[in-house]
Amino acid sequence: MKPARLLYLVALFAMSFLLACGSKSSTPASTTDPAASANGSSTSAAETKPANTAVVIPAGKAIVVRLGEALSSKDSQSGQSFSATVAEPVVVDGKTVIERGASARGSVVAAEGMGHFKGGSLLSVRLNSVTIDGSMRPIQSSVVSQSVKGKGKRTAGFIGGGAGAGALIGALAGGGKGAAIGALAGAGAGTAGAAYTGNKEVVFPAERTLSFTLKRAIQVN
Repeated sequence: MKPARLLYLVALFAMSFLLACGSKSSTPASTTDPAASANGSSTSAAETKPANTAVVIPAGKAIVVRLGEALSSKDSQSGQSFSATVAEPVVVDGKTVIERGASARGSVVAAEGMGHFKGGSLLSVRLNSVTIDGSMRPIQSSVVSQSVKGKGKRTAGFIGGGAGAGALIGALAGGGKGAAIGALAGAGAGTAGAAYTGNKEVVFPAERTLSFTLKRAIQVN
């Protein structure tokens, strides 16, 4: 073989080798890290997921409950607890924050039998806690108070959260002696319909609904 032809073959082989090496180096190796991919996906999902916004039940919101037991000015005692259930759902900004039927607890603030309260009788109660999202939450509510005056005069007053006396709104009812039945309108006033016994005691029967007003806002998660 002639030297010139041998040199040509060597050069052709070397050129082919260089071209092959260059092709391999220009194609980068693709590596996939499963952990990095998963982390990236979870981070993206966390960024797009809207954050939960706390809902606040404002002060002044009414909570209507149904008594689970009877209370009376004669038989109940100050500090005595009572059970109740929420009679109407509590809604804030279109969202139900306290379900109908939720458990609640309250206490007797004052119970004075006939002749022990300015010659008459008095029964005052407040709501202490209510179930929200499955948990019993303490609350501060207005006081619902009702009294019966002596000497045949009966009045019903509803006093909430230490509010000042308002206008007495009443109507005559009952027999010849008559009875002024009304509500003391004031900040945080509640509503109640009490029954009266023959001896002029104040009675809140079981299943009676009472409306309490929140004195302090409650944050709901």
